[in-house]
Amino acid sequence: MSTSSIESVLTETRSFPPPPTFSAHARVKSLAEYEQLDRRADEDPEGFWAEVASELHWSKKWDRVLDWKLPDAKWFLGGRLNVSVNCVDRHAASTRRNKAAIIFEGEPGDSRVITYGQLQREVCKAANALAALGVKAGDFVAIYMPMVPEAAVAMLACTRLGAPHTIIFGGFSAEALADRIKDAKAKVVITADGGWRRGQIVPLKDNVDRAVEGSTVEKVVVLKRCSNEVKWTSRDVWWHDVVDKASGKHEAQAFDSEHPLFSLYTSGTTGKPKGIVHTTGGYLVGATYTTKLVFDLRDEDVFWCTADIGWVTGHSYVVYGPLANGATVMMYEGAPNQPGPDRFWEIIEKWGVTVFYTAPTAIRAFMKWGDQWPAKHDLSSLRLLGSVGEPINPEAWMWYRKQIGGDRCPIVDTWWQTETGGIMISPLPGATPTKPGSATRPLPGIAADVVHKDGTPCKPNEGGFLVIKKPWPSMLRTIFGDHDRFAKTYFGEVQGCYFAGDGARKDQDGYFWIMGRVDDVINVAGHRLSTMEVESALVSHPKVAEAAVVGRPDELKGQAIVAFVTPRSGMKADDALAKELREHVATQIGALARPEEIRFADALPKTRSGKIMRRLLREVASGSTARGDTTTLEDQGVLETLAQSFAQDE
Repeated sequence: MSTSSIESVLTETRSFPPPPTFSAHARVKSLAEYEQLDRRADEDPEGFWAEVASELHWSKKWDRVLDWKLPDAKWFLGGRLNVSVNCVDRHAASTRRNKAAIIFEGEPGDSRVITYGQLQREVCKAANALAALGVKAGDFVAIYMPMVPEAAVAMLACTRLGAPHTIIFGGFSAEALADRIKDAKAKVVITADGGWRRGQIVPLKDNVDRAVEGSTVEKVVVLKRCSNEVKWTSRDVWWHDVVDKASGKHEAQAFDSEHPLFSLYTSGTTGKPKGIVHTTGGYLVGATYTTKLVFDLRDEDVFWCTADIGWVTGHSYVVYGPLANGATVMMYEGAPNQPGPDRFWEIIEKWGVTVFYTAPTAIRAFMKWGDQWPAKHDLSSLRLLGSVGEPINPEAWMWYRKQIGGDRCPIVDTWWQTETGGIMISPLPGATPTKPGSATRPLPGIAADVVHKDGTPCKPNEGGFLVIKKPWPSMLRTIFGDHDRFAKTYFGEVQGCYFAGDGARKDQDGYFWIMGRVDDVINVAGHRLSTMEVESALVSHPKVAEAAVVGRPDELKGQAIVAFVTPRSGMKADDALAKELREHVATQIGALARPEEIRFADALPKTRSGKIMRRLLREVASGSTARGDTTTLEDQGVLETLAQSFAQDE
């Protein structure tokens, strides 16, 4: 990346100190407190993590904090605990018994409030039902459900039995579901007849029927959610027949800290998704610690992470992290624009949501729909906003702060991955001055850095590889069934470090600026440009709702910049706008960054978690056929439309 373009971005960036009223009551009240905590973690990492882990309930305390032989880590060796006990039982046995654990809002408008006492009974019932179906410790259970409370109950019931779960997002096809069930060798599938999405029923049970053909699955437990007609076999049992009728008492068993908790499949550049394995003790320590610290969690908070449980964000910040902290969790089943573009703001007003955590893709969609929608609702209950999933462009950050946070709520822009289990880099809302677009600094206990390929540190504002130099409790332990791939993928690129493909730079204040995947850096005539930097420039134009930038081979320059742009509603997508946008980028960054080609699109290819799949766009822009794993795409038709558009112009 060119130094001049970096400087042009950084000199225009404002810094926002934490609001004094927020800092006064925060868990970490100042930058000095953060630095003191960070030093303690750096000087005695094992002592630091032992102190953090002590906040959980352990049936047997560990004998040793860490055993680290690169690339293999074992945390809290000899320690035994149960995740369900930590997330449910200990709260149900306290003054939180009658506190709301889950507030549920269904897409059609139905709602429920479930207390910790009620949640404990439901989890015990589900655990007894699964045990009666033959599920034992170590057996994998696949969960393919809508965003309903029973999904969280199913997860927690599995942890109670020591049965690792693998959750497949309810939007996945039967083929994608079959691949994951087969790889995990799942014994039982928990699903629903259907789920609501944009006013339509997603036929979950039909997909399961096709997916389990010839698999290891012995039983399919079906929740009645939409009352749509489903086929029935001897393998199938209704949730209300086996769970609702089971006993509400169950004695939880403690499991070794390194006992597998779940595997979660994430797409790779090859055709085979990777089953990321997390373990019981280390993962729960990480999820609990980061939820408490990053979101400055309070007993009176209503915490809403908008992710689906099918993604790691839903695992860590809808279920395990918040519930381990005894929080009240908001769960919403459907789309953000069903029945109208203000559905999220309506829910925040209705339930008094205080902490709101969503994706930059969603924020840009809200911007596109217009300021009038949040303006219709009282959002004064909000005290903290969060961003997750991909780097957030400064334009969206500023809109989020003003239109949703009323210029009073701190924003925690978080960087982490499925593989890390929990947040790694983020502001602490009461302590860290924020800069729009920067994830700021690593959390205490996380040894992150930006280095060259040979492991030497990069200079300030010099782009490089984002690595973690020391082990942390919630790190992945392996790729299910392929440990060699795990070692090569995550510890084979930069010697002695964890590296999972993201590039970054650190500014003069030590703040991290995530550049996205390292293959999302374009080399134009010998100059390295971050795709995010060009995208941010495009999205800063008032006529642009969203943009994705990729490089395609160019004989003269090495690579040429191709921009896929979705205009804001009502804007005319024509040659005049394309010219205007090219000049806008040149003005914002420099002539070198001017896109060679701008393609207008009604939508961009995204995963179901909202990430733009730039790898596929690169292939389209280069005129090749999309390869690798495309099962995570939300809408295959978007990719096909773009490919046809390119083919017609050639």
